[in-house]
Amino acid sequence: MSQTYNVYCDESCHLENDKQKAMVLGAVWCAKDKRREVAERIREIKQKHGLSKQFEIKWTKVSPSKLAFYLDVIDYFFDDDDLHFRGVVAPDKNILEHGKFGQSHDDWYYKMYFVMLKAIFKPQSKYRVYIDIKDTLGAEKISTLHDVLCNNAYDYSRKMVERIQQVHSDEAEQLQLADLLIGALSYLHRGLSESTAKNAIIERIRKRSGYALLKNTLQMESKFNLLIWEPRA
Repeated sequence: MSQTYNVYCDESCHLENDKQKAMVLGAVWCAKDKRREVAERIREIKQKHGLSKQFEIKWTKVSPSKLAFYLDVIDYFFDDDDLHFRGVVAPDKNILEHGKFGQSHDDWYYKMYFVMLKAIFKPQSKYRVYIDIKDTLGAEKISTLHDVLCNNAYDYSRKMVERIQQVHSDEAEQLQLADLLIGALSYLHRGLSESTAKNAIIERIRKRSGYALLKNTLQMESKFNLLIWEPRA
């Protein structure tokens, strides 16, 4: 019997003209039958630190006063074998030459989503992909993304990629976790370092993952998988 996985995706600085150099896509995934257990564990960590269950984990909310909480969340991610992360960093959007490859920025964006997810997808399993509704993907783009993912994976009957839908991040702790992890990668790859709390989180991710976060991990890395993407010459 095939396993079904929930994949929670988030993105940072993905727009073409947002004046941000690096784009990051990221996904946290777990088995569908583990999603409630994971969510409840994260809510327990919130309450342990005097926060409500409804408190939304966000990279932009990281501060010295909540550093211990966010470090606990990072440790929980690395301690729970049911949770996995895949991140893709495009370090410099300014060097992209879409015209050279006969594509628009949206076309490239869809391709990057597939680059991110193809390392997660296994033919014998099924996947339900959830994307933060705050982003600019409307219903039409969600449908296009589903088509691209299925076609690239030869999943023409959509038996592997069962669905792609938007959700509110405050409704999914796993999506909040994705926001935190890609926020750390985006902060690092944009060369920012002003926040001691954010720097501490990045260092904790480095320590727990065993990676510098500036180079690719092995393709088969299943816990914290990272690709630093470079365009073809």
